[in-house]
Amino acid sequence: MDLAYLKKILKIVNDNDINELEIAEGETKIKVVKRFNNSSMSVNPPFSLHPNISIPYTQSTGHIDIKLEDKQDEKDGEENKYYEVRSPIVGSFYTSPSPDADTYVKVGQKVSPGTVLCIVEAMKLMNEIESEVSGTVIKVCLENAQPVEYNQVLFLIELDK
Repeated sequence: MDLAYLKKILKIVNDNDINELEIAEGETKIKVVKRFNNSSMSVNPPFSLHPNISIPYTQSTGHIDIKLEDKQDEKDGEENKYYEVRSPIVGSFYTSPSPDADTYVKVGQKVSPGTVLCIVEAMKLMNEIESEVSGTVIKVCLENAQPVEYNQVLFLIELDK
């Protein structure tokens, strides 16, 4: 979602009789709420299009102020050293080839490129998700048979040094 699109959304809310608007595109969700205080309108709290961009809007100034904030320090430093295996499709997440079979991988297990980690079923097609890196499985982020979204994190792998 680009900033020009966001500006259009704010203009539509400002120029029309809309007090609240919610938009969801993939994992990005925006909620704009009009609040009136001494003839000023603001999006409260300032919403975020991206973790590092905060965009407050006020009618009194007639423009959008874009402030880039470094929120990287707020993230867990440990999480940054892990490789995230993400789902390439929407579907159902399965940890094993069949309900009575052993799981493909377990936490603490070493994996290498090509190691099958799980299956994501989409429209009755079983798609094997393979590791692209060498390392140790640190976390399985979903339970067996849970729905999974596109680009959702499935596994965290600590890379070999």
